[in-house]
Amino acid sequence: MSLPEEVPDRPGSELTINRIYERARYLFPDQTIVYRTKAGVFRYSYSDFATRVERLASALSHLGVKGLDRVATMDWNTHWHLEEYYAVPMMGSVLHPINVRLSPQEIIYTMNQAEDKVLIVNSDFLQLAEAVLPHVKSVSSVVVVDSDSTPSKVGGVPAINYEDLLKEHGGSFEWPSISERRPAFMFYTSGTTGLPKGVYHSHRQVVLHAFSILSAVAGMGAGPKGLSITSNDVSMIVVPMYHVYAWGFPFTSIMSGQKTVLPGKFEPKAYLELIAKEKVTYFAGVPTILYMLLTDPDSAKYDLSNVIFINGGSAMPEGLALLAAKRGMKVFVGYGLTETAPVLTLALPHASVQSRSSDEELFYIRLRTGYPIYFVDIAVVDQNGNPVPRDGKTIGEVVVRAPWVTYEYYKDPDKTEAAWRGGWFHTGDLAVWYPDGSILIMDREKDIIKSGGEWISSLRLEDAISQHPGVLMVTVIGAKHPKWGERPVAIVVPRRGWEGKLTTDEVNRFLTENFVSKGVIPKWWLPDKVIEVQSLPLTSTGKADKKVLRGQFGNVLEGAG
Repeated sequence: MSLPEEVPDRPGSELTINRIYERARYLFPDQTIVYRTKAGVFRYSYSDFATRVERLASALSHLGVKGLDRVATMDWNTHWHLEEYYAVPMMGSVLHPINVRLSPQEIIYTMNQAEDKVLIVNSDFLQLAEAVLPHVKSVSSVVVVDSDSTPSKVGGVPAINYEDLLKEHGGSFEWPSISERRPAFMFYTSGTTGLPKGVYHSHRQVVLHAFSILSAVAGMGAGPKGLSITSNDVSMIVVPMYHVYAWGFPFTSIMSGQKTVLPGKFEPKAYLELIAKEKVTYFAGVPTILYMLLTDPDSAKYDLSNVIFINGGSAMPEGLALLAAKRGMKVFVGYGLTETAPVLTLALPHASVQSRSSDEELFYIRLRTGYPIYFVDIAVVDQNGNPVPRDGKTIGEVVVRAPWVTYEYYKDPDKTEAAWRGGWFHTGDLAVWYPDGSILIMDREKDIIKSGGEWISSLRLEDAISQHPGVLMVTVIGAKHPKWGERPVAIVVPRRGWEGKLTTDEVNRFLTENFVSKGVIPKWWLPDKVIEVQSLPLTSTGKADKKVLRGQFGNVLEGAG
């Protein structure tokens, strides 16, 4: 008898999210999940969580959710959101966490393309839901969380309270047998170069991603000068769960049986209280979150020593990392994209790097973009697709391959083909490559502005400002900001008769009346400063030379609060 070309599967071989859920319920039934709502801070066990997940699946089935139906969410990091993260994909359907920081028009676009059937919405976002739902015909039911009273309809769609739904229809549920390659989640990019692009990931991709992260933090980066996270740690899920899996925390924390804290809406003092009271040992987020926690007026009252912060979303300013170090914190950097589920690298120096590096050297190594985690192939290439030298100086584009990189952009074959050139996924990020295999992102290929971990499209902001009757030419750059990392600054050339009149207030008035009020751009996109110039430096192709302008005006907001 000959061996088969491929080894067939037996029951239990599928890498589905159910495997994480069942393991947690079996091994850690008494472990604690802490959650914060408008009513206060509460806790329940993994066993309680598992029961509610099953009841939610039953209740959603009663609402008609079946097959690959999409269930959308608008929520903070709550226990309700965590329950949805497990119940929806395990019943064979697809969860679509909506980025509530997108403009209403962008949210309408994503919901219509995804064809969401049910919307689960935190009461904080009821006004937003009221605005978008009349333009989304696929949604048949709305479920409201964190609300004492629930309207009978939201945006014209029948609504019910989450807890009432579980009481009335949350019975037992038999999980179906599903393929590990079945879609589990949909997310949308932040629309930095146009409308948001949809991506989806399978159960297998989500599970392998979580497993690889845990392997990296428990293995590759372990050591006295590295990072080792185990089931003894306490995690707090700070990265918004509407941002690509909260970087995997809802799965890695539960998979490893950790006490898990869900802090709800971001409020610095409330987060500091939770860190202290629940003895949180690590969390992740964008630099702005760390900045706000460290500079809160009451921050010094809280002991942050030995707390680990994993940075992502935008570059970690050295000064902020030093401020954290003075409080006894350790900072490590990670990197990824919505398309890559998201983590590709972590700045976890392995044992040989730890042993040969001084503490000062390790401090800066941990601020790099990092090393590829397990199963990630990464390269930095030139315009012809050839690897650049690993000299820490030569800039090229980051390209990747990994089991959890999205197969395609949903309903967009052209952008899919452009991204997957030559068998590698092209990130559009520019970096240098070091001899030890780590990388450091140097710039965004499309001049994206990163503000508090959220993205602002300079091109779209330029398009809006250019419609002001007094603007002849405009370009928008990201200027360094001590709190938000970057904020938009508009550099304008006035039309004749408008000299001296294109103030920040005037331009923002125009944007507010003509774009923000209509949901075309969010209010937080408004530029912090408008600078009037006589002319713009141009490249050889006639475009504004943003590199030159960043050199001139990139520091104009450094004294801002």
